[in-house]
Amino acid sequence: MEFRVPKLTLPDMRQFTSDATTMFTRAKQFTEEKLGNAEKTEYDANFENLQMRYDKTKHWTEKLKSQTEASLQPNPNTRMEDFVYLKLDRKPPDRVNNTEQLGLTMIEAGNDFGPGTAYGGALVKCGEAQMKLGQAQQTFIQTTLQNFLQPLSNFLEGDCKTIQKERKTLEKKRLDLDASKAKVRRAKTLEARQVSESELRITQTDFDRQQEITRLLLEGVSSTQAHHSRSLNEFVDAQTEYYAKCYQCMKDLQAQLRTCEPSPSLGLYNRSNSTKSTVQVGNITGAHNNEYTPLSASKQARVLYDYDATDSTELSLLADEIIYVHTAPGLSKDWMMGQRGTTKGKVPASYISLLD
Repeated sequence: MEFRVPKLTLPDMRQFTSDATTMFTRAKQFTEEKLGNAEKTEYDANFENLQMRYDKTKHWTEKLKSQTEASLQPNPNTRMEDFVYLKLDRKPPDRVNNTEQLGLTMIEAGNDFGPGTAYGGALVKCGEAQMKLGQAQQTFIQTTLQNFLQPLSNFLEGDCKTIQKERKTLEKKRLDLDASKAKVRRAKTLEARQVSESELRITQTDFDRQQEITRLLLEGVSSTQAHHSRSLNEFVDAQTEYYAKCYQCMKDLQAQLRTCEPSPSLGLYNRSNSTKSTVQVGNITGAHNNEYTPLSASKQARVLYDYDATDSTELSLLADEIIYVHTAPGLSKDWMMGQRGTTKGKVPASYISLLD
């Protein structure tokens, strides 16, 4: 295999030599400064403050961006996948978030149990509410990405890179300036001193020009902070709207579940009252005898065990739910009439316990 070496002209060789000499001079000056053997041009206090403010702004902007992304998407693998899509300038695939997945699972389970049953109907309602919560979360994430994270990213990818580039250039100009000053101090002949002073004037001019460019960029950080403050307000507004939607959604769900249960506790048994005395319906007692006493009016009863209705005349039961029961003509003492909301049917007396 044949390799061709590009031909270097005389101007190219001169430029290469000049660049190598400059790099060597800068490296030498930097090393002597670190060892304390050379003087270093110090920036004025105002310029130092501008640099400190920029460094602080850049540091906290990076942390705010990172933590916000982690809050919006806790899965690091998904965040990395989105980052790759962003770098490839492609749209990430649409995903179902965890809340929506929970809603889909609840709806599927509710339909399997039967939406006409108390448990199945409650699962479907809860699943639909979870789907609404998931959609509200998706809207909040998109709003935050656009109104809060995007300005932070624009600052880090745009202004920060420009400022970093100009600061590096300024540092190179400072090293050239200090090297020229050292060269003037080391000059032993008048001719050498004149040449060194001429170089010093050029490097001083270059340094002053570059410092002014960098100063203007650093002063612009104040307007960046003002812009980020507005973005922060938009983030808070989006978060407020998101939680308001979630609150309203859960209040509506509570109201829907209450309409399905007669008791104010959504039909769930309060275990703090489990020590209260109850009368087993299968063994209803009088004051001093074991005779069966019919109930003249409906009373609340707690379901002790799950029960699946065997036909349309019976009522399916779920353990710990609260229903209304009463006796009915023609029923044996082993059965009672139960009612849950507008649904009625026979229930086995041994599966329930009357509440005081």
